[in-house]
Amino acid sequence: MQDLIERVRQRNLGQALFMQAVEEVLETLTPVLRDHPEIEKLNILERLTEPERQIIFRVAWQDDQGSVHVNRGFRIGFNSALGPYKGGLRFHPSVDISVVKFLAFEQIFKNSLTGLQIGGAKGGADFNPRGRSDTEVMRFCQSFMNELYRHIGDQTDVPAGDIGVGSREIGFLFGQYKKLTNRYELGTLTGKGEGWGGSEGRKEATGFGCVYFATEMLGVRDDSLEGKTCVVSGSGNVALYAMRKIQDLGGMVVACSQSDGTLYDPSGINFETVRMLKEVERKRLQDYVELHPNSEFREGRNVWEVECDAAFPCATQNEILECDAKTLLANGCTLVCEGANMPTHPEALKLFRDAGILFGPGKAANAGGVAVSALEMQQNAGWESWSFARVDNELKRIMTSIHGTCLHYADRFGSSGDYVVGANIGGFLRVAHAMSAMGVT
Repeated sequence: MQDLIERVRQRNLGQALFMQAVEEVLETLTPVLRDHPEIEKLNILERLTEPERQIIFRVAWQDDQGSVHVNRGFRIGFNSALGPYKGGLRFHPSVDISVVKFLAFEQIFKNSLTGLQIGGAKGGADFNPRGRSDTEVMRFCQSFMNELYRHIGDQTDVPAGDIGVGSREIGFLFGQYKKLTNRYELGTLTGKGEGWGGSEGRKEATGFGCVYFATEMLGVRDDSLEGKTCVVSGSGNVALYAMRKIQDLGGMVVACSQSDGTLYDPSGINFETVRMLKEVERKRLQDYVELHPNSEFREGRNVWEVECDAAFPCATQNEILECDAKTLLANGCTLVCEGANMPTHPEALKLFRDAGILFGPGKAANAGGVAVSALEMQQNAGWESWSFARVDNELKRIMTSIHGTCLHYADRFGSSGDYVVGANIGGFLRVAHAMSAMGVT
């Protein structure tokens, strides 16, 4: 296994995030090789760590002042053994090949755990939509789709949203796809508006799903979120709806965050105020304090400094460092459930696992978003529109199933109760069996 990791590292020099994701998975798979010798015989692990296709392209666009900008676009189809490529598009200045590859690699296992027929992919661009007008975002999306349309389709690759890509951006992207192809193929993109092919519940899915997974973990210990003090990092889509579901289930969220600081409200964050600020008015968390004078915005402060019983990292990768993990544990945190992709640094993860607290890894806990995206594809294929209640019930069923899968494989391979091991092995084996059945391709 170490020889394989070194070969992958030499092939992907300078791609630290991707290698972090690869090592975190491969290091848990050694017990599997003893039971499944065909994995080594068919070299499935090395095949799994090399993307099936990688696309990089220029995105040139014009701002409202007439200046021309050039960004770089990406789409990586990592593995299609279980179905068409499926994974979001991220528009953020931090996007580069390492970020996209790590996200696409994680997506393989996340999608596998849902039990649905979807492969792993990811994409995006180093474009920052913050502060841009709707027309500037539209021009960028149209230019981005001018290249991407050649590589996607409902049976090939189905992008969705991610950081910086919501229903507005998906609408602009779909409009350009429709114009370029002269086809109204709803299933080519997910995350659409509810009035034109989108799924009710998609906006809430990742945050809700993360909390559903957390309640399943707590249930194993005859516990619940009722009365627990919680903190949630971020204030975007995932964080927002994680906060709402925590509150629905009796927990109290006292802090959330954004890039420049933390909002703290000892009486509990008002969900509707944050939703209006973020979804409707597109404002910053500092404006919350004007409406709730007992709260405070702690500029430059870390959300993990706030005492809590449960922490929900819902912002970005590696946001919980070793020092943050020590702070959380010292303050009595007993549950960490990842709503973002790989938000816990390996050194912090080791501390959590050694402490024996409940830890829900992102590839399991935040799979609700892609699960409901796949349900949107199912609705589009039948030209149907499901109710919110039906979608939410399906989401709960899928998250419960994922939780059971994690526990089953952790126990089967000698790591009882370790959700990291269970998620990695459970996600991997389903893909490996499919790859084995399809031969060397």
